[in-house]
Parts: sequence; C-alpha cells; structure tokens
Amino acid sequence: MRLPRRPGDTPPPGARRRPPARPAQSEKDTQDPAPAKETPPHTGHGHGHGHGPAAPASQRVRKLLIWLLAPLALATVVGMIVLYPWGSSLPKSAVPQGTPVQAAITTATSGPCLQPGQVQVGSQPDPDAKPCLTVDLRMSDGPAAGKPVRLTVPIEPSTPRFTANDKVVLAYNGGNPLDPQSFTLVDFQRGTPLVLLAALFAVAVLVLGRWQGLAALVALVLSFVVIVLFVLPAILAGENPLVVAIAGAGAIMFLALYLTHGLSARTSVAVLGTLASLALIGILSAIFSAAASLTGLDDSTTTLIASLGHGIDARGLLLAGIVIGALGVLDDVTITQTSAVWELRRANPSLSWRELYSSGLRIGRDHVGSAVNTLVMAYAGAALPVMLYSAISGVGLGALLGSEDIAAEIIRTLAGSVGIVAAVPVTTVLAALIAAREPVEHLISTTSPAESH
Repeated sequence: MRLPRRPGDTPPPGARRRPPARPAQSEKDTQDPAPAKETPPHTGHGHGHGHGPAAPASQRVRKLLIWLLAPLALATVVGMIVLYPWGSSLPKSAVPQGTPVQAAITTATSGPCLQPGQVQVGSQPDPDAKPCLTVDLRMSDGPAAGKPVRLTVPIEPSTPRFTANDKVVLAYNGGNPLDPQSFTLVDFQRGTPLVLLAALFAVAVLVLGRWQGLAALVALVLSFVVIVLFVLPAILAGENPLVVAIAGAGAIMFLALYLTHGLSARTSVAVLGTLASLALIGILSAIFSAAASLTGLDDSTTTLIASLGHGIDARGLLLAGIVIGALGVLDDVTITQTSAVWELRRANPSLSWRELYSSGLRIGRDHVGSAVNTLVMAYAGAALPVMLYSAISGVGLGALLGSEDIAAEIIRTLAGSVGIVAAVPVTTVLAALIAAREPVEHLISTTSPAESH
C-alpha cells in the first residue's frame, strides 16, 4: 500500500497538537499507550549504532540516500587516489635541523658567555654584556649515549628557563659526538605528560561513551591517519592544498561520522549537510581571501617554504586549514540537527516536512550560537600572540585588523561561522524532507521491538 506524505486525513487539524493521546496504535491493551509513546524518543537517541530503532530507515529512504551519497563517496576515493604521490618519498628539509638526542641536565649556572677553554679576565664582568646559561648534561641516547657534555646558552627573553634535573632535547649536527659544538640545546622533553593526558582523555571518553566512545576514539585515530598519510604528503608533493583538504575532509567526515554514530539514515543526512556546509566555507574563504589579497605567508608558512627550498601555494594552504578546522564543529551541528528531526518525526508521525523543518530550526537556533562562539574563541585563542604583538605595535585599529595575520584569522573565523550557521537550515531541511518520506507503519514498527527486549 502506497502511503501519502501525511498519513490519514481523518483527524481534524487540531489533533496534531496532541500526539501522545493517540489510542489507535494500542487499542488492544489500555495500559500500553503511554509507555509506547514515551519510549521512542529515548530509545532512538543513540545517534545510530546499527541496531534497534536507532536507524529507522525504510528501503525507499535507503535507496534515496545511496543515490545521493554514493557519487560523493566515489569522488572522495578517486580524489585521494589521484592526488596521492604514489612512488615518491617526502621531500627533505633544505635547512638542516639536526638529529634529536635526549639528555638530562645535571647542573645549570648563569654567568658570562665563555666559549669552551675560554677564561674570564678580572673579577667584575662587563655590565653591558648579556649573561649566558652554562649547563652540564648527560645524553641518554644518540652517538654519545651516557657521555657528559657542557653547553653555553645565551639568556634572552625568548630563551626557555632550563634548570637542573630538566629532561631536554639536543640537536646533533653530525660532527664529532665528543665535541660540544656538535650539539645544540633545543627544547624540553614532553613525551610523558602528553601520553598521560592522552590516556586520561581516552579513559574519560570510554567511561562516559562506552562503546560509542570507543568508536569515537577509533574515528579520531583514523582522522589523524588521513591527515598524516594523505593530506601532508599530497601537499608536500605540490598538489593544490585546497583540493587535497577537500578530499581529506571528505574521507575524515565519512569515517568519523559513520564510525561514531553508526550506519543509519540520520548519519547519512548529517554527512550531506556537512558536505554542503564545507563547500560553502571553501567558496566563501576563496572569494574573500582573494578579495582581501591575502597571501597566506605567515611565519609558519615562510619557515615551511624555506625548509622546502621551493615555493608552495600559501593561500591554498590557508584555505585548506580553514576547511579542515571547521570540520569538527560542523559534525556536531549536523548530527544534532538530524537527530532532533528524526525524533520529532518518530514522536509525531503526522508532522509534515514543513512542520518538521520549523520545529528542528527552533532547536538549531539554540545550538548555533554556542557553536559559533566555540569556533570564534578557538581561533581567537590560537591567534592571541599575534593579536598581542599587533596591539603593542602602535598602529591604529584599522591597520591592525587589516594586517596579514589578523585579516587571515578574521576571514577564517567568519567564513567558518557562516558555514556553521548555514549548516543548521541546510541540514534541517534535508533531514525533514528525507524523514518525512518514511512510511508511518515503518516508524511505528521500529518503536515496538524495543519493548520486547
């Protein structure tokens, strides 16, 4: 039997306002109506795990989603295959960086800057001379593991404050391992606290999310795999950074959403909404970065170009960062909207797609404000040193906002925010149109099995 979009014309228009009082679904048992009506919203809130009522998709809806998503998934796979630098290795840095060597500081004293073998003449140092930090270290690995070495480090405002018992990293330039001139004190060792924090994060996710938390962690790992094994090599090989970022973001989106929220209709709609919003962010970023004459040549990009020894599409690299940076917030917005629409549809199957859209949009308005604020604060926090430097430069506000670094962050923030705002109505209308195509019998049938378990 082919069902119309709005099942049944018998109830008067006002009856839509009282969906919980519909006894027609369980007239055989007078004690079932209230639990049967309250159960679906709770059992369907799992964001899709591939079982039970979390994926209320009929064959008609599944076919529609396959026709919509299959070309996009195929384009993502083909793009990754074409863009990947098959058979070529990563380029080497044209600027020698040295081999990392771990060491521990045994003593650290401040005093005049003396070279090895040099002695100070007189008891009073030059008051205009800058002091230096002399550190004695013992290397724990590298070509001179277990050997002591003494290094002198000029004390500048930007120099880290090294003290005794600090675990540090040295850069070995390949010379005589017994010569202190072959080593440079670079940084602190941070492996242990980072591993502990990552373990704490994983435990927190697993305790709260359980199996879905485990799926989220796996999706997170796979996202980094895509970035490290595809995005970085393809960009370093000379491919267009924006095209590479779009292909990589598509792969991350498919992996993260389906692994975390399950292979369901609502997840598929969230994928469509995320793709549409990402496309909008990419278009807006490209248009306004060109209009603002952004070059993308910040300090990090300049260092990268110097290390590569050849040019790179700096503006494309800026756009690639915008696309990938907005992906995480978009996932949250689109999943929330599709889940809300699906629960509204299952709670009241008589709602039309326009009514579903209106109700879902009201929910989205509450969510979009916090999502935009999250993105703005994240970018503002990352750009805080740049803003502080610009604030003390003595230029006016207009020149400050128009500088390369600040203008890039403004476009990054506003383009991402427009995409997030647009994700709410776009995802909501897609979810409403597709959820409204679910037959009523299928919606009802997916609520009853949960009560029999």
